[in-house]
Amino acid sequence: MEKLDRYDLRILAELQKDSRISNQELAERIGLSPSPCSRRVKQLEDEGFITRQVALLDRKKLGLSLTAYVLIGMDRHTPERFEHFQSIILNCPEVLECCLVTGMDADYQLKVVVPDMDHYQKFLLGQVTRIEGVTSVRSSFVLNQILASTELPLEHLKS
Repeated sequence: MEKLDRYDLRILAELQKDSRISNQELAERIGLSPSPCSRRVKQLEDEGFITRQVALLDRKKLGLSLTAYVLIGMDRHTPERFEHFQSIILNCPEVLECCLVTGMDADYQLKVVVPDMDHYQKFLLGQVTRIEGVTSVRSSFVLNQILASTELPLEHLKS
């Protein structure tokens, strides 16, 4: 698939809104018959445009009421140090995002979701600060989430 056409873009947009939609309904929404629509979805999956489909859970109903953005500073900027940090963070279910960042006084930014401040303290002191090379940790806590979306913008792909 060299270029995404309008049908592909509409498929991606609709599936981002609700991936549980039936192929019949998806085909109706985008203006194709079911067979070509199904083939296009399969092709989008095969070519890696659709990587997986997941269920989005309500964190508050699950008792996960505290979200923190955590800036991590490292002592050395070596591949080995970064690989070690990343290998540990990948095994922390509290961490929803981990990004190597630039432009601030930190090397990593984490998005952490936990039930409460006690759990956050245990996570921070029991895990993060014990990682070799971590020299600074700055936490910011979410007071109110104004926008939360998993939908990627696709407007720039329209011709």
